[in-house]
Amino acid sequence: MPKALWNGAVIADSDDTVVVEGNHYFPRDAVDPAVLRPSSTTTVCPWKGTASYHSIVVDGKENRDAAWFYPEPKSAAAEIADRIAFWKGVEVR
Repeated sequence: MPKALWNGAVIADSDDTVVVEGNHYFPRDAVDPAVLRPSSTTTVCPWKGTASYHSIVVDGKENRDAAWFYPEPKSAAAEIADRIAFWKGVEVR
């Protein structure tokens, strides 16, 4: 079962991830909401749409913009709706 870990904590855990471009997208309800902080950062992918970000906070340490999601993915990326992926040192195993 894939797990996302950062700063010694499991921040997501699910056997229902979708892998796109090598990234595991976890169902939103599989991610610990207590570690997510809203961010104003956005980026645009030509085929997935506009991504929004969360920073991750564990034990007082922040990993800025380390989680991203597509609030309204384009139809080509519909499978990642309501899912969150990670980077910036978040280990998925």
